[in-house]
Amino acid sequence: MDGTKAAETDMAENVGLSKDGKKVVIIDQSELPARTVRLELGTPGEMFGAIQKLKVRGAPAIGIFAAYCMYCLAQQTETEDMEDFLKELEKYGAYLNASRPTAVNLSWAVGRMIRTAAEHAPKGRRGVLEALGRECAKIQEEDIAMCRAISEYGLGLIREGDGILTHCNAGPLATSRYGTALGPLILGAERGMRFKVYADETRPLLQGARLTTYELMRAGIDVTLICDSMAGIVMKNGWVQACFVGCDRVALNGDTANKIGTSSVAVLADYYNIPFYVLGPSSTIDMDCPCGERIEIELREEEEIIKKYYKEPMAPEGVTCYNPAFDVTDHSLITGIVTEKGILRAPYEKSIRKLFE
Repeated sequence: MDGTKAAETDMAENVGLSKDGKKVVIIDQSELPARTVRLELGTPGEMFGAIQKLKVRGAPAIGIFAAYCMYCLAQQTETEDMEDFLKELEKYGAYLNASRPTAVNLSWAVGRMIRTAAEHAPKGRRGVLEALGRECAKIQEEDIAMCRAISEYGLGLIREGDGILTHCNAGPLATSRYGTALGPLILGAERGMRFKVYADETRPLLQGARLTTYELMRAGIDVTLICDSMAGIVMKNGWVQACFVGCDRVALNGDTANKIGTSSVAVLADYYNIPFYVLGPSSTIDMDCPCGERIEIELREEEEIIKKYYKEPMAPEGVTCYNPAFDVTDHSLITGIVTEKGILRAPYEKSIRKLFE
């Protein structure tokens, strides 16, 4: 399949159901930008592996994917006994939740599907399946609307011709339609505005290089790829007027977990007096997590640093590696958190609590 034609700017089909409604279909993000490959996933192992191996990634997209997975797995649960049915569904949910611990959207979506099943249990297996089918579609529809709202709020923070630096990938592939951190840029481009974007490559998995540049170029946005270590010099040169990043979990005090390297960008932005904005749906806010120190950080395999994307290992055999997938940006470095309900400002605990009143 021709990758230059298969994926539209909004990437609306990055996650969905197969024609028979029994499998989850995704665009395999690990194959982009060289190839556009769609996968049909039907077993728990396939679904778990798709999350763990980053075939589907981005907190909102993972949540949407998990919801569809729970619906498909529920269809495979044949018992008519609702107590046994719910126990089986909870086991599937716990299994999927173990695939990646940091992004709160995963457990949020799984929990929502389990609650939906429990609420409709009196209607029997058929009634539960119908409710779950509606709920997973609703979760995706809500994300599309949230991304549009986030994009509108974010667009109000920048001006025509601004330089924007972004880290990792928080566009349509990672969410729905417009995306979060990239959403304002794509929406602005649709309205004829022009921006200059600097995309960090995002080592070691290169989401910025492989995915962010791909999405922005397809949207007709001027984008320059830089190594992560180059963020400081483009800021010093005066080329950056704002930083936009996504998020995988927001603690109650405003500390934010995002792809490794995000906190370094925030520190640099603070030094050069550049606004640093975090963009994400309210579903990424974890009201039960008081601060960033309580966020579990996923550790990944050493080979991602040493040899992934290389023809041969680029480090001595046996070297010790430390490969956290995320870091936490302190709330004091964040200018604002952009949600579908508005822009949160410090003190974040107060503004977050008000958001959910």
